[in-house]
Amino acid sequence: MSFEKLYSINVNQYVEKKNGLSYLTWSYAWKAFVEHYPDAIYEVVKFGGKPYYADDSGAMCYTKVTANGITHEMWLPVMDGANKAMKLQPYKYSTKYGEKTVEAFTMFDVNKTIMRCLVKNLAMFGLGLYIYSGEDLPVSVEETVVKPKPKDNSGW
Repeated sequence: MSFEKLYSINVNQYVEKKNGLSYLTWSYAWKAFVEHYPDAIYEVVKFGGKPYYADDSGAMCYTKVTANGITHEMWLPVMDGANKAMKLQPYKYSTKYGEKTVEAFTMFDVNKTIMRCLVKNLAMFGLGLYIYSGEDLPVSVEETVVKPKPKDNSGW
């Protein structure tokens, strides 16, 4: 299986949208990946037995995926529903709508981040990578990208 083949798989029916971002459902991503790489393995990287690294700036989760002799590592910060970094302690920040609070992360937040990190990791092999580019559909290997011609502004 090549990168191009995985990249060309349309996974849009399994994509969820939240706060303007698109998320590929982890269970479908893993199923689709293992169909092409049945011997694939993933690992949650641990730090002192914990499935995350945390300091005063926030928490980060890491995964590794190995398929066909290639290993990719990926990382993702633990974030709240507004995509703000979650830390060991709650903190406040100001917006034009007033002050907001980001709660301290929990193991539930870590678990969600690990699974989102896994999907991001699988994208490094091609599966659903176009989602991170902001594209709506995968580009097949045969398609050619046509750039629009610049507007003629000579009449200004």
